[in-house]
Amino acid sequence: MARSLPVLILQTGDAPEEVSQANGNYDRMFLAAAGLRPEQATVVHLPSGDRPQAPGAYGGVLITGSSAMVTDRLPWSEFAAGWLRQAMAERVPIFGVCYGHQLLAYAMGGEVDYHPGGMELGTLDIELLPAAGQDPLLASLTQGFPVNLIHSQTVLTPPPEAVVLARSQRDPHQILRYGENTITVQFHPEFTAEVMHGFLRSMTEEQPERELELARVGTGISGTPQSRDLMATFVNRYILRKGS
Repeated sequence: MARSLPVLILQTGDAPEEVSQANGNYDRMFLAAAGLRPEQATVVHLPSGDRPQAPGAYGGVLITGSSAMVTDRLPWSEFAAGWLRQAMAERVPIFGVCYGHQLLAYAMGGEVDYHPGGMELGTLDIELLPAAGQDPLLASLTQGFPVNLIHSQTVLTPPPEAVVLARSQRDPHQILRYGENTITVQFHPEFTAEVMHGFLRSMTEEQPERELELARVGTGISGTPQSRDLMATFVNRYILRKGS
């Protein structure tokens, strides 16, 4: 049997030091959530200057979150947008998270900017839309389920070819599907409750004036098993089975 192509983890940023020391950086979180062994993946850390090979060198792509903003048009981000357009043209499977969700939407002609209602933060419920009932990745899930969210920017207008599969009370574009093998999500399937609490502690240290607000958010934090399963299910269905 031919050796499967590696899964590319396109890392677009780093977790706060407190979070990464306790739980690993985004690459380790993605490996755990995707159910991948380290030898099955190649990590490319874009902000530090790493660049991926051509899209065809990978069995699929997972795009992490970031503290950067898509609207900053940073050189590494603009490079990644062009690279992702090529990956889409070559039908390489892609799963994008938070910044990755926004970056792919921007790359494909959508509009990304700051959320008009401010940051969406905490463990919040999303609602699956009617199109999700026919989606092979989402059809077995309940109508709504909790997800972990930390984002200031959002997809204001999805690209024309994107199908909206879920929304939250404040964000109408929580899950987007592009064709048969690409899904992006605004929330963080890889974030456990422990990771979320670590982010809140880091935010409190940086913004002590928000201590009471962030403490209230912390009381509602929980694990999100249905959300967490999405990445592993995607990888198994669209990448590992394809390469076997």
